[in-house]
Amino acid sequence: MKKRIVCLTLALLMSATQVVSVSASREDELREEQAITSQQLDATYSRMDELAYAKSQLENEISELDSNLVSVMVSIDTLKGDIDNKEVDIIKTKQDLAKAQKARDKQYESMKLRIQALYEQGGDAAWFQMMLNSEDLSELLTRAENTQQMYEQDRKNLDKYVNTINEVNNLKTQYESDKAELEEMKASYEQQSYDLQCQIDQKKSESADYENEIAYAQQQATEYANLLAEQTAEIQRLEAERIAAEEEARRQAEEEAARQAAEEEAAAKAAEQEQDSESEEEENVEYDEDGNEIENTDDADDESESDDGVEYDENGDSVDNAGASDDVEYDEYGNVIDSDNTVSPDDYESEQSSDSDSSSSSGSGSSVVDFATQFVGNPYVWGGTSLTGGADCSGFTQSVYANFGVSLPRTSYEQQNAGTEVSYADAQPGDLICYGGHVAIYMGNGRIVHASNSVDGIKISDNAAYRTIVSVRRLV
Repeated sequence: MKKRIVCLTLALLMSATQVVSVSASREDELREEQAITSQQLDATYSRMDELAYAKSQLENEISELDSNLVSVMVSIDTLKGDIDNKEVDIIKTKQDLAKAQKARDKQYESMKLRIQALYEQGGDAAWFQMMLNSEDLSELLTRAENTQQMYEQDRKNLDKYVNTINEVNNLKTQYESDKAELEEMKASYEQQSYDLQCQIDQKKSESADYENEIAYAQQQATEYANLLAEQTAEIQRLEAERIAAEEEARRQAEEEAARQAAEEEAAAKAAEQEQDSESEEEENVEYDEDGNEIENTDDADDESESDDGVEYDENGDSVDNAGASDDVEYDEYGNVIDSDNTVSPDDYESEQSSDSDSSSSSGSGSSVVDFATQFVGNPYVWGGTSLTGGADCSGFTQSVYANFGVSLPRTSYEQQNAGTEVSYADAQPGDLICYGGHVAIYMGNGRIVHASNSVDGIKISDNAAYRTIVSVRRLV
């Protein structure tokens, strides 16, 4: 009877398994699609980080070019002022030259008139007339000295004006040369200004392209995130339907088993009652030679045993015959249920959780951090899991924690459900910091170590909250 009940239960469970197999297959397909979507989301966020980094570099270059352009413009303004000053100097020099030439010409004319008058009055005999007209030698010498001084003064003035004119001409030439040099420098600076402005315009155009790419990547990330949410909701729905179908199948199997057991038990009781009735009718009584009834002690003992359900050995001690009882229950897998020593599913899950907590606490968060930081500087490779040859964010965390016996799912989205949830305020070294499409290992003091992007590779960041933190998971 027991075997028939077990077989019936197993048959019903196998039928239920076939019913839910289609749902489970679709659930597995969705989980694979979810893993691919999560990897695509990770790659999109990584691309966004790379674009943001490149855009930041461009903005730094634009800032530097702007600074250079300002310096060049200041130099151009300074040169314009210098050129204007040179223009003023040249104009003033021209005026001084005109005055000097005019004074020289006037002095020259005066000198000619004096010489002319001197010779016209005396001609070749001017010196003779001067001696005759002199009353004495002293007057003669005085007149001669005055005449000589007049000639010398005229000569000095003439030389002075000639020198002045030469100096003014030289100064004019120098000023014009300086002006030409300043104008040449001004033209050079203006060319530099033009070139810098062209570079700035080009960099700004490239920056705008990066902004467009970042916006497009953000749109893709949003679409991937929405798709992940839809896939998660569908998986949860299918999982709930599968669990409900299994529970319903199990309930029906238990009801059917109970019904069969009740029918067979009723039939067994009826057969036993019929057998007992027949035994009573066929009972024989024996008498001794004197006609007295002989008591059958063996039958009495057997009847006593059947009445109290207890057997005795040859010494009169009771024998344990619990194994002969038919009141035994079986679970859906055909195992005997010991009602006096049965662990409920809740207690089992609690014990499993306790065992998991005790085993996971054997690791050290600081050991995880020390192990992870030795790979700083190694490359970022999308889809990679090698700590030396290249890994992406989730591949890095998976490989690091695997060294400490902690098994993590492959994608950052799945790793958000690993371990135990804690708040960021209570985060400890070795905890997993989860972002949207990214994961990192917390080092303490607000720092993280993570596989960032293809530009920076595996690195340490000083601000763990540089992006929105979705979850903090305690693994060790």
